[in-house]
Amino acid sequence: MSKSAEPTEVTGIERLRNRLRLLYHGHSPGALRFQTAVLLVDIAILAFFIATPLLRDAPGFILIDYAVALLLIADLAARGLAATDPLRWLRQPTVIVDLVILATLLAPAWLANFGFLRILRLWTLSKSGFLWRPLRKYGFGDYQEQVQAVVNLLTFLFVVTGFVYTVFARTGSGIEGYVDALYFTVATVTTTGFGDITLPGTLGKLTSIVAMIVGISLFVRLAQAIFRPHKVLFPCPQCGLQRHEPDAVHCKACGHLLNIPDEGD
Repeated sequence: MSKSAEPTEVTGIERLRNRLRLLYHGHSPGALRFQTAVLLVDIAILAFFIATPLLRDAPGFILIDYAVALLLIADLAARGLAATDPLRWLRQPTVIVDLVILATLLAPAWLANFGFLRILRLWTLSKSGFLWRPLRKYGFGDYQEQVQAVVNLLTFLFVVTGFVYTVFARTGSGIEGYVDALYFTVATVTTTGFGDITLPGTLGKLTSIVAMIVGISLFVRLAQAIFRPHKVLFPCPQCGLQRHEPDAVHCKACGHLLNIPDEGD
């Protein structure tokens, strides 16, 4: 009995993994609908993460927190099963970040000071195909670099805002609410620095310096993505270079013959 049952169990697991692989990485209409549904759920979760500082004292917050944790556990488990090499997948930076986010959800009381890291889910989402496949499907694939630059900037803004609110918010500090933290972050990152809200102490000065330096870099990256000449994304089979002129016949890095599909093909 045990010998006959073992192959059935293995086959069932492999069937599940293949099904999940098709749903998470496929391009069929059913897979795209599934990926769109997961993307919408992720957007709702991100909205909850952004609003967390305002909802933390609301009744039922812990229940929502654990419900989001269950959704994230299900997503991580499904993506791990869908991975060709689960151990290699587990070592990816985006997965490690998601595990840190999961820890803040499962232990909100103990890890409350690290709750601002939850917004990094926006960054991990941008590194998956879920955000880009709908854009490509509706003809906006050429704007992927610009959208990625906006996502990186927004992620940094909200991470810094969460850090400032967590560390510096108290009566008389100038940071008495989440909006104050967001106002300070935007003013600092854009280097407008109105000066009506400043962070106290050495840590406050260091936070401002880091926010300004990284903020300037992200704004420059965004400006480059918006104003640089348009290029298509097509990985060269020989060297892997992805950005090419729309009418390129050969890769400018290695000279390999390219077969870039026309727009709409």
